[in-house]
Amino acid sequence: MEKLSNPQKTIEVIQKYEFAFQKKFGQNFLIDGHVLHKIIASAEISADDFVLEIGPGIGTMTQYLAEAAGHVLAVEIDRMLIPILQETLQAYDNIEILNEDVLKVDIGRIVEEKNGGRPIKVVANLPYYITTPIIMGLLEQHVPVESITVMVQKEVAQRMQAQPGTKDYGALSLAVQYYCDPYIVANVPPNCFMPRPKVGSAVIRLTTHEHPPVKTQNEELMFRIIRDSFNQRRKTLVNGLHNSQTLSFSKEQILEALEQLGVAPSVRGETLTLAQFARLADILDDMRSRT
Repeated sequence: MEKLSNPQKTIEVIQKYEFAFQKKFGQNFLIDGHVLHKIIASAEISADDFVLEIGPGIGTMTQYLAEAAGHVLAVEIDRMLIPILQETLQAYDNIEILNEDVLKVDIGRIVEEKNGGRPIKVVANLPYYITTPIIMGLLEQHVPVESITVMVQKEVAQRMQAQPGTKDYGALSLAVQYYCDPYIVANVPPNCFMPRPKVGSAVIRLTTHEHPPVKTQNEELMFRIIRDSFNQRRKTLVNGLHNSQTLSFSKEQILEALEQLGVAPSVRGETLTLAQFARLADILDDMRSRT
């Protein structure tokens, strides 16, 4: 069958089904075979792999995944796309289509049932409005995932791999880097999509760590500290944590913790490394347990 990455083929399918793009689902279909080959290659898909694709659209990338992987589970929220997918993917016997909202699907249970609990690979052209909830949902729920190779908004990709002290560095950078090693594979211009998005895109591969690069005795507390450190970027770390709605440390405790950490009381959150946040969480956790 002719590949859907041919723009004419995409137009033909859309017209045949009188498909209307849904803005609420963030639908932008890839129409560039070169980019698709790059995604499959960077995800290192093999015949042994179980691949989860989120938002297959009309099946453009799904075709490439099915030819490389052992099994593909494509989760699509838009029921109007299901009959299209059933036609465009009918030549493949290793694809399963699930008409669900991926944020409401128990991916961990699916991995257990369909892949014996072995790690899967996630490959997707993600809807930009829910990129972060999807990625963080997979990571925070500790779904067995070997890697996540996804198309995201360029600015989000830059934030994921940003380093301390840069303008893009924030809570997302730290959260992603705690669970994964992020690597931007390629930048993708708007003309590679139909319809064209208003922003630039990037393919990023997140290779999950076997063990987090830092140790903390209270992961939940560490992430609360990280979030509150960046809620008000202009504030010092002391004020950001003291004004927190979710933390209950006094200003004196926070200042003492920063002294133990060996940083100045005027420090801002964006200058701290992941290791420093882990250590700060441990210091504050110990203080809390002593009171």
